[in-house]
Amino acid sequence: MRLPSDAMIAAWQPAVTGIVEVFHAEYAKHEYPVHTHDAWTLLIIDGGAVHYQLDHREHTAFGTTITLLPPYLPHDGRVAAPEGLRKRVLYLDGSLLDEALVGPAADDPELRDPLLRTRVGQLHDLLAEGGDDLEAQCRLALIGERLRAHLRGGSTEPRVRREARLALRLRELLDEHTAEGVRLDEAAELLQAHPVHLIRAFRREYGLPPHRYLTGRRVEHARRLLLAGTPPADAATAVGFYDQSHLCRHFKQLVGVSPAYYARLSQGVTRPPSRRTSPAG
Repeated sequence: MRLPSDAMIAAWQPAVTGIVEVFHAEYAKHEYPVHTHDAWTLLIIDGGAVHYQLDHREHTAFGTTITLLPPYLPHDGRVAAPEGLRKRVLYLDGSLLDEALVGPAADDPELRDPLLRTRVGQLHDLLAEGGDDLEAQCRLALIGERLRAHLRGGSTEPRVRREARLALRLRELLDEHTAEGVRLDEAAELLQAHPVHLIRAFRREYGLPPHRYLTGRRVEHARRLLLAGTPPADAATAVGFYDQSHLCRHFKQLVGVSPAYYARLSQGVTRPPSRRTSPAG
């Protein structure tokens, strides 16, 4: 189906449990008829605004808010700004938000939470890049926790107990499966801990989230392979990155140079000159 000239759309299904679909759209003008979704709709606006009616009440979604629409609840929508509308949507299944939260979401679908807004945007960026699955799962788990706290009227900043043993067991698990990776839900089941609790316990003990630790370990392994003469593309897949560009992005962040440059060190091309001083005569 051909899109109108004033619309651009991207949509895909990521391999992340809990996300049914990712949908990005830009409209110069558009009007949605009344409709429903069979999943939770988590919407952020990057430009413009949209008016919509939900449960016979008028609402407006714009850049600083997060909109959460429950499944099977009819709503419509109209672009409400002269500059048009740019939006990003995550459709989430019931594993993240249960039916008991439908009522509170219907009563107040607009959430004003800058940290949550930032986290949702970061997850979209990651999904668009085709980034690490564990990172996407960790980010989604923290988003789900914050959404549930809003809808239940509790604190969005839960207390975190220090559990060094649990964090160590997760670190050991990540070390044992660096190349193939570990899914967050699998780790949680194996270690008998809630996924969000697992993330927070690890961060409290080691100062960074599990996915960032795993990325660092993969970069370390890649460095050893590159110095041993392994081509960057082969090193990337050997340590668990999707391809060379995926390795390059993280490698440059952590090391400061590209994998190809680093690989040349194994040939002695970029070694610094000796700084030894001649003995005094």
